[in-house]
Amino acid sequence: MSSTFNLHDIATFLAIVDCGSLTQAAERLGLSKSIVSKRLKRLEEMLGVALLHRSTRGISTTVHGQAFHTRASAILQELEAAAEEITERNENLCGSIRIAAPVTFGTMYLGKLLFPFIAKHPRLDVAIHLDDKVEDIIQERYDLAIRISADPGLSLKARKLGDCKRVVVCSPEYAAKRDISRLFDDLFAHEYIGYSNIANSQLWGFLPQGEQNRVQIHSRFTANNGEMSRDAAIAGLGLAVMPLFIVAEALRTGQLIDAMPQMELSPIPIYAVYPPTRYVSKKVRLVIDHLCQSLGSNPPWEQDLPSTFS
Repeated sequence: MSSTFNLHDIATFLAIVDCGSLTQAAERLGLSKSIVSKRLKRLEEMLGVALLHRSTRGISTTVHGQAFHTRASAILQELEAAAEEITERNENLCGSIRIAAPVTFGTMYLGKLLFPFIAKHPRLDVAIHLDDKVEDIIQERYDLAIRISADPGLSLKARKLGDCKRVVVCSPEYAAKRDISRLFDDLFAHEYIGYSNIANSQLWGFLPQGEQNRVQIHSRFTANNGEMSRDAAIAGLGLAVMPLFIVAEALRTGQLIDAMPQMELSPIPIYAVYPPTRYVSKKVRLVIDHLCQSLGSNPPWEQDLPSTFS
């Protein structure tokens, strides 16, 4: 048995604890489950203690395992930071970066914004995970996440990249059938499109809510995806409150119209969030700088829009 620690074994153990299972750790590391198990066994033999409890319900750390995880995580982060400080003396970035982002923003804009940056740094490996659920970026070991929210996360560092305007839209056909000019007079004479990740009371909270109008707005159609909600509005199913980046193209082509041009809704901030470590790698800093420059004063979805949106 070797008398020196194997960093791959330690990193594998950390991945097992962070993922909660050998199978998920193997998927994250791109290894077979047997190799992950072999590395864990070798580390435990090296230390002479059991690091994990194994049962039919899953795995959990032993007292020794929890203590080792805490110290080893900090040490590996310092090693990674030291390695990056050396490699960053070169012009080209290298290594890997994992980014989490909302689905629609990712598919419509984030990839297009990042592709030129990635192409400029051929030694940089980038993995983007798209999910509308708010990821625990520390637990899932993401380097960076994009959040379109007024609350980027108190436990994280955050840098504002820009603002996303919101707009109430409907199809021209819906507007022709309904008198949308009287929207404020009779809120409940209209059909609405909801977004299941946000309560209607928040989504439509800007509308006047007098004592006689406390009945919650009912959505005829609800989805947990912005593009589907946009398409429902295009199909004439009702009024929808949408981020401008999702509906900008439909507004340009006339598939949707601004149903409430007199109403200026508060925008949604766009943040880059990252773990609160002492050292922020150059690759993370430069990705954030690139996105901030791209999304700041003139985001791509606002270009070539009617003057009412500028």
